[in-house]
Amino acid sequence: MDFRLIRETVPAAETIFSGTQEQPVELDYILPDYCPDIFRLVRCEVTPVIIGSSVSGDRLSYELRCTARILYSGEDGALQSIEQVRSFTRSAELGKTAEDPEVSIVPKPGHISFRAVNKRWLDLRGAVSVKISVTGTRQQEVISDASGMNIQLRRIPVDFAAKKLSAAKTVELTETVDIPDTSPEIKTVIWSRCSLPDCELKLISGKLLAKGEAEVELLYSGGQDTVESTSFSLSYSQIIDLDGVDESFSCTAAAEVLSCELSPAADRGGNDRLIKCCLELRINCRAVKTSSLMLATDAYSTVYPCETAASEISAEQIPVIRTETFRHSAEIASGDSVPASVCAMWVTPRNINTRLTEDGSGVVVTGMLTYTSAAKDSAGMLVMPDKDETFEVELSLGEDLSGAGISAEITPLSVTYSISQEGVLSARSELSAKISVTASDSVKALTDITVDDSAKKQRDGDYAIKLYYGTEGEDVWEIAKRCSTSVSAVMEENDLSGQRLEHGGMLLIPMMI
Repeated sequence: MDFRLIRETVPAAETIFSGTQEQPVELDYILPDYCPDIFRLVRCEVTPVIIGSSVSGDRLSYELRCTARILYSGEDGALQSIEQVRSFTRSAELGKTAEDPEVSIVPKPGHISFRAVNKRWLDLRGAVSVKISVTGTRQQEVISDASGMNIQLRRIPVDFAAKKLSAAKTVELTETVDIPDTSPEIKTVIWSRCSLPDCELKLISGKLLAKGEAEVELLYSGGQDTVESTSFSLSYSQIIDLDGVDESFSCTAAAEVLSCELSPAADRGGNDRLIKCCLELRINCRAVKTSSLMLATDAYSTVYPCETAASEISAEQIPVIRTETFRHSAEIASGDSVPASVCAMWVTPRNINTRLTEDGSGVVVTGMLTYTSAAKDSAGMLVMPDKDETFEVELSLGEDLSGAGISAEITPLSVTYSISQEGVLSARSELSAKISVTASDSVKALTDITVDDSAKKQRDGDYAIKLYYGTEGEDVWEIAKRCSTSVSAVMEENDLSGQRLEHGGMLLIPMMI
């Protein structure tokens, strides 16, 4: 019988580049004439963001923007805020050209030191780390079926990304909002944070409609050196063109903040009771059409010697998103370090890592939670100390995740705080864990099978049935391959219902040579 192989070409994902770059951030700043002298430095934060990126051949280029915000008080105690932006153009040599590259660039601020050289001169030194991952697609020829020469095939279904589409759209939102009537006028914005919950995505006439809200929180200084907090939300709705997208695609969208500028604005009466918000977002959309194919992962002939060649295939999978909530408690300060009063507190997750639980049915999330207080010390001056707290939480997902890829994104939902009668400042936070579960996407697929029909296999005796003692959980395929018979013959002879032995015991193995 002629030996025949059926081959298919599948797109296989491959990692082109994975690494981290460091970008120094330095700032020498002379205060403008309209700014008061520096009496006391309060806080400094550097926020990095990737503005854009491109791949040309084997070279990645990207734009990094770092916004430094420095808060200080003048001799009269009034708070002043300074914001400076530094932009950097960086590149990375990928080592090879990527086909249909997908780029992930995640910047993270490192240690920042700042000081006042004199009353008019600020000096800042620090660094930002940039984690880069570039994946591409290679076309891999694999075997999907074979016939002749008494060949036996083990085949499994594999889902792969047959077609991928992506697009990004930048959105600028500007809105002016009122502060509550009972709140004092706005002097200086002390701190702000913009968060973006998951956006709603709809497919309409071959286009994607992304809708969502940007939630803005801020602290500001008011009259009589008070610190006030407020929050508001801005809605967005954008149509994004993805040429060729239809109902057969799985679509996702994620919005990220590029910049959020907040400034006081005068109302009709000339009082600074309005907040002007200029928000720049980027909405990243991705659509993937999956196809399924039966791939051969092992082969042997029951009659002839046989050799196989295989290649590791990474087929891109669509992650399943699970959202869980958890709580965390921390002691922030005690004794003399407890401030006279606390105006506000927030928490920032950092260095998030994940691993599977021992039984594979859940995920363990670890990392750092930085609690930041806006408080008044015994002299009535504003202080903004940080307290780092490590955390570890086990989240049960109620399913077998063995072999799956796991990642987590932690988002703070709320923070409460209290000072006990013993003088201990404690915080309690509620956080949301967005768990991304990606099924095992790697399979060792056969790329070639060679059968030597010049000589048949030799067996050790002239018998039709062989006795074999199987152990519980043993793979029937491996038994049949070892004995040069077929899986179906072993299962039929022994009334087996599964591909693995449910119980150990003696088996009857029909011989086929």
